Amino acid sequence: MSTQSSTPPLSLTERRKLATQLEIARAAAELFTAHGTDGTTAEAIAGRAGVALRTFYRYFRTKQDAVGPLLAVGGDRWRALLAAAEPGAALPDALRTAISEALAAPDDAAADGLRQTRGLLRAAADDPALRAVWYRVNQESEDKLRPVVAELAGADARHLEVRLAAAAATAAIRIALETWAVTDAPVTGPDSPADLATRCLRELMGGAGPLPRPESTA
Repeated sequence: MSTQSSTPPLSLTERRKLATQLEIARAAAELFTAHGTDGTTAEAIAGRAGVALRTFYRYFRTKQDAVGPLLAVGGDRWRALLAAAEPGAALPDALRTAISEALAAPDDAAADGLRQTRGLLRAAADDPALRAVWYRVNQESEDKLRPVVAELAGADARHLEVRLAAAAATAAIRIALETWAVTDAPVTGPDSPADLATRCLRELMGGAGPLPRPESTA
């Protein structure tokens, strides 16, 4: 089992801070989806989240920044799924499995989360600042993914191969969600986020083959 996902436990203060940030992020996402960014103010987001405006600005510089924690949740979950892959698993297979599970919609809460992401991406089409948040979250996710990929790939994997695999996996998810968001395709089945992402990954990593682990290069 990988150890990359092992992190020191958060303090109570840190957990409360994260909970508040996520509550604000959810409120921002709901309002952006319903009214667009132009029709939403920081004051409205703070009011929906039940916090003071000064609390909002303690955590976020702009109203668009507020959705960052919500967008990052999916990346955190799928990296944890990948880190839990059994040692020796072929990396492309481990990536596909983790992506499929992370983008699955096994219950109403997961389906609603995907639909909320769709709403945000549609709002981002007309808001460069919101698009910038989306791209920043994806870049941060790719950066955090590299050590997880490196551990699964093994000591013999070259730095370039690790970077390419992390970039391909991140791009597969991003492109899949962006493609899905402009359609009315369902959250499961053909043309769903999970289906599109696995297809994107296959195309992006096609021909690369699995990154070798030490035992496979002996």
